[in-house]
Amino acid sequence: MKKNLIPTIALVGRTNVGKSSLFNRLLERPKAIVSSIAGTTRDRNEGECLWRGKIIRIIDTGGLDGDFEDQIDEDIVKQSEIAMKQADLVLFVVDLHDGAMPQERELAKKFVKLKAPVILVGNKADKHADRLSINAPEWQFPGLNVPIPVSAARGAGVGDLLDVIFDKLKSTGHEPVDPKQTLGTRVAVIGKPNVGKSTLLNSVLGEERFITSPIAHTTREPNDTLVKLGDKQYIFIDTAGMRKSGKVKKAGGLEAAAVRRNQRVIKHADVSLLVVDANSPIGTQEKTLAGVLKDSGSGVIVVVNKWDLVEDKTTNTMNEYRDYMAQSFPFLRWVPFIYVSALTKQRVKNLFPIIDMVQEKRSIIIDQETLDDFLERAMRHHAPKRGKGVKPPKVLGLKQTKSQPPTFQLIIKAKRRDVLSVAYVRYIENQLREKFELTGTPIKMNVQIARSVAN
Repeated sequence: MKKNLIPTIALVGRTNVGKSSLFNRLLERPKAIVSSIAGTTRDRNEGECLWRGKIIRIIDTGGLDGDFEDQIDEDIVKQSEIAMKQADLVLFVVDLHDGAMPQERELAKKFVKLKAPVILVGNKADKHADRLSINAPEWQFPGLNVPIPVSAARGAGVGDLLDVIFDKLKSTGHEPVDPKQTLGTRVAVIGKPNVGKSTLLNSVLGEERFITSPIAHTTREPNDTLVKLGDKQYIFIDTAGMRKSGKVKKAGGLEAAAVRRNQRVIKHADVSLLVVDANSPIGTQEKTLAGVLKDSGSGVIVVVNKWDLVEDKTTNTMNEYRDYMAQSFPFLRWVPFIYVSALTKQRVKNLFPIIDMVQEKRSIIIDQETLDDFLERAMRHHAPKRGKGVKPPKVLGLKQTKSQPPTFQLIIKAKRRDVLSVAYVRYIENQLREKFELTGTPIKMNVQIARSVAN
C-alpha cells in the first residue's frame, strides 16, 4: 500500500505559533479548527494546496513543547515525529512576536538529522518591525535559513513562501503534481466516540497514523489521508465522534465546530463508513448520524467493529445483527455490512472491494432505452392507484438526471405532484434498486409534472 503520492510538507513547531492558521491559509479554506486553546490540533491534519496549477500536500501537526502532561501529549509528539520523517519538506514555524524559545533551539538540532530539507518560517509578521526582526541573532539557527516572514492571519508573504516551497521541492526531485492525477474516492469514517474509528484507519494504513486513546474526542478535526492500492486511490477522512446535542452544547465551541465540520465532510464524501461497536446497543448518536447519512447523498457501508469480542457467535449471528440494525434504520436494508476487528485487522482489507462496489453503483448511468423498458415492466406489475377525488395519475416516463448519487425524474400527467403517492415513488425506487443492484448508494427521486399539463 503506497502513501504520499503527492509531495508532502509538514508544519511543525511549538504550541500556538499559528501552524493551524498557516495551514488554513495555505489551503485557502478553514479546514483546521483554530483556537487560542493550546493543543487544539491533536492528530496530524492534512489537506491539499493548489499553487501554480499544481498540488502539494500539507500536514498540520500538534505543538511540540516538551511538557508532557499526559499520554495524549506524548502521542502528539510521536505523531509529529512520524510526520517529519515521512515529509518531503518540513516547515519549522516560529512566532516572531515571542522571539526564539529554548525548546525551538532544541528542535532545530533535531532537524539536522532529518533527510528532508527544513525551511524556517517566521509567523505573525504583521508589522514592519516584525519583518525586520528576522535578521536578529536569536533566529540564527545552525543549518537553517533566515526566517521567511509571513502573516497567516492577514495572508501577507504566503505567496512568497509557496514559491520557496515549490522551488525547494523541485530541486530535491519532488515535483508537485497535476490535480487530475490526485483524484480518488473520498471515504468518510464516522461514528460515535470510541467505536474505534482511528484504530480502523491505523489498520487500513498499516501504521499508527492516528492517535488512539480511550479518552472520548481524541480526534477533533477531520483528517485526510491519501492511500493508493494498486491503481486505485482513496482519500480517507477521520472525523470526530458525534455525541448527543446536549453534550455538544455543554462541551463548548471547539466540539460543536467539529460536529458541524463532520456534517460537511459527510455531505461531500463519496462513501461513508458508519462504524459501530458490536458490543454496544444502538442509541441516539447512531440515529443522529443515520439521519445525516440518509440525506447526504453519500454511499454508506456499516462497519461493525470489535466483532472479535462478540461471544457465542453462530453462523447466523451476522444476519441477526443486521436485522437488529435495520429495525432502527430501515434504510440500512440496502447498505452492505462488514464485520471487522480494527485492533486485530480481521477483515479490514475486505473494505476496499466493498468501497469500490458502492462507488461504482453510486456512479451508475442507465441509458434511456433501458429505463423505458424498466418503467414499462414496473408499471405492468403495479400501476399507480387512484387517489381520493382525483383520477389515477398517469406516469409518462422516467429519466436519470445525474449520478453520484443516482438521481431520477419521474414524469407524470397530473395537476399536482402529490397525486402520485409517496408509496408508489418508493415502489419505483425499490424496483430500481433491485433491478440494477444499487447496493450501498442512496437513490434520489423527483416527481415532475409534464409541461403540457402544467401549462
